[in-house]
Amino acid sequence: MKNIIKKLFVPALVLGVLPFMASCETDDESNPILNQPESFVLNVPAHANDNVYDLANSTYVNLTTSQPDYGFPVVTTYQVQVSIDPDFASGDAAKVEAATYTTLETTYNQANMNVNATEMNNAIVRMYQEKNNGADPSGIVMPVYVRMRAHIANSDKGWCNSNVITLPKVVVSYVATMPKTVYIAGSSIRNGSEAKPLAAVYGFEGQFYGMAYLAAGSTFMWGDTDTPDKGYALTNSFDDQAGAGLSQGADGGIQVANGGWYVLFMNVSVENNQIKSALTVYPGEAYVIGTVMSQGDNWGQFPETQLTAPADASAQWVSPAFLAGGELRASIKVPGLDWWRTEFTLYKGDLYWRDCDIPDNWAKNVGSDYSVTCEKGQKLYVDFDYDRGEVK
Repeated sequence: MKNIIKKLFVPALVLGVLPFMASCETDDESNPILNQPESFVLNVPAHANDNVYDLANSTYVNLTTSQPDYGFPVVTTYQVQVSIDPDFASGDAAKVEAATYTTLETTYNQANMNVNATEMNNAIVRMYQEKNNGADPSGIVMPVYVRMRAHIANSDKGWCNSNVITLPKVVVSYVATMPKTVYIAGSSIRNGSEAKPLAAVYGFEGQFYGMAYLAAGSTFMWGDTDTPDKGYALTNSFDDQAGAGLSQGADGGIQVANGGWYVLFMNVSVENNQIKSALTVYPGEAYVIGTVMSQGDNWGQFPETQLTAPADASAQWVSPAFLAGGELRASIKVPGLDWWRTEFTLYKGDLYWRDCDIPDNWAKNVGSDYSVTCEKGQKLYVDFDYDRGEVK
């Protein structure tokens, strides 16, 4: 019974955080007031000065903190930040914030946490390589500086930083890991102002796809961060199925001879501790599917349901007028893949790429916010440069 109570209590506490805080801030007679802590304590691990942290060959690094003093017990989310820049541990606020550091992806909800050693290792390797022109830090013993950042779970309240601790002896090694996201960036993509994330193919690890307009003579880079740095030489193989005319650009990027809309399909794998990448370029095609196109039981990508592409990225793609009312179903065409593996819907005006099983429909299996109800005669309009859309 105690175990059951614990399992029920924790989710209830998390869900109850926001309304409880709202009352705390407005009713100081009957409820405790939310305190905004300036900091909290990250403890130096026992024997940190004696241990050598071999991150590539470890599962985790145990770290403990005091909980921030919010004035009452509350579930707290912790982020781990790591740096190899001594300024991060200087104690000078301006130097600390100007220092280079990485916030690890995994978050924690306990003050005693086993921090993912591979994440920490890869973050340190990346920072070292950026600082040292791509040099391999494997085997080098170096100090690493660690800080926690905390906030109240399921809210944007109570943000605060811990002190910075030093792990004096840390050894890292390059460990190739499958990217969770792939980005592309170039002068023709989002006006050259930001990277564009590719979508993950539903059900297939390491496969990513996206629609992009590439001007004649333009180049683009790809990578697993929003500052892509991999060009032609770091792409292992190419398959130009669209006549784009791929070559190495003067900037090292992947250059396109013939401008147009293309579907970029990236297949990434890890072999012998190295990332292997294969880029296939297909003609840019997108389709509306299913009930709104009166497809009955034969859903698929057919010429009569294809969206019309604009001349360039400054305008929208437009679907044929819907033949019937119903839920929007649409997808990008990647030859060899089922249409539903590259399906998208609209969520708050943005394209939302399918990432789960949908045996019935978006409304029932994912949620009403992800379901778009269409009427006969309406059309789908899509900005594939910024991955936004609307039905009207």
